[in-house]
Amino acid sequence: MSVSRSAVKKEPVARSTMELQPFVWEGTDKRGVKMKGEQPAKNANMLRAELRRQGITPNVVKPKSKPLFGAAGSAISPKDIAFFSRQMATMMKSGVPIVGALDIIGSGHKNPRMKKMVDTIRTDIEGGSSLYEAISKHPVQFDELYRNLVRAGEGAGVLETVLETVANYKENIEALKGKIKKALFYPIMVMAVALLVSGILLVWVVPQFEDVFKGFGAELPAFTQMIVNLSRFMVSWWWLILIVTIGAVVGFIAAYKRSPRMQHTMDRLILKVPVIGQLMHNSAIARFARTTAVTFKAGVPLVEALGIVAGATGNKVYEEAVLRMRDDVSVGYPVNMAMKQINLFPHMVIQMTAIGEEAGALDAMLFKVAEYFEQEVNNAVDALSSLLEPIVMVVIGTIVGGMVIGMYLPIFKLASVV
Repeated sequence: MSVSRSAVKKEPVARSTMELQPFVWEGTDKRGVKMKGEQPAKNANMLRAELRRQGITPNVVKPKSKPLFGAAGSAISPKDIAFFSRQMATMMKSGVPIVGALDIIGSGHKNPRMKKMVDTIRTDIEGGSSLYEAISKHPVQFDELYRNLVRAGEGAGVLETVLETVANYKENIEALKGKIKKALFYPIMVMAVALLVSGILLVWVVPQFEDVFKGFGAELPAFTQMIVNLSRFMVSWWWLILIVTIGAVVGFIAAYKRSPRMQHTMDRLILKVPVIGQLMHNSAIARFARTTAVTFKAGVPLVEALGIVAGATGNKVYEEAVLRMRDDVSVGYPVNMAMKQINLFPHMVIQMTAIGEEAGALDAMLFKVAEYFEQEVNNAVDALSSLLEPIVMVVIGTIVGGMVIGMYLPIFKLASVV
């Protein structure tokens, strides 16, 4: 009976929702307590009437002003999707219907883009679509892996369990990405600051010293002369250097995004960098193991799962390797044998995968592999931070200190002559 009522109400609600606009209001209740809030309505008069029905005397009702900047809201991040998955899993396990859960999540979200997307998904489900069909209209936010897991969960009737698994997976993967970014962000930022300070010294400070050196009437030391010449070049051509630098960065990023061959080459080179390369190896293995385990546990066939997992490794070398594994598994090879043939996974991973296949517990064993390599990433990040700090300090000291010494060399030379 309830289904028929919702079906009757569905179409006019959808039409009226499109006509609503947000209003802010202030008023007092029957006890004289001041109240305020936000509420969508067709117009201000209808909102005033609604507030009076609720026992509130409206004093101010006006359309909600739009911010000058960021009116559309920030982009939907993977963390937003992870939090969305966790909220959905929690509410559905508590017995909240899926439409009600989406309504609660949408109304409580501060990001307008996320709120709009959740509302769209809710409207599609109210119109008879499944959750898989609704989220498939948003492929940028919900990747192929997410969509396939939801489809498998809906097919098996365990959607809330799958959503909880997806939430755990998303949270773990985002934590792993955060640790890697943390390891690489610090040295890059420190080096950028060092280059900025060096540029400021060359453009503004060194020319002041040059004017002083001209009064000496003596030949400058070779090191000082080199810094002065570099300063003159920077002062004359700083705009060209800036244009070339920005153009090179933008061009590199554009070429990297468009060229799979360049992505493969760069990812292969990163894997060969000392310390950082091992960190990226461990990260790719951890992501492969956890993603495969989650997908396989959700009931996705192994060959299809490997095809989905390939893009989730975060590295083109591993992506191509997993696709080769998928081809081998599709013709009858065990997963551990396919791993061994590509010669990229450590022996421990191959052995644990073989044990998992023999015991019929491949997903459980891959979860253990993921946990082990995620811990390895944590340890590597700590070690890398400890290793890079003194190296970065030495590099900065050499660059900035070298310039300072070069500027004072003529003064030391003059003092020794006097």
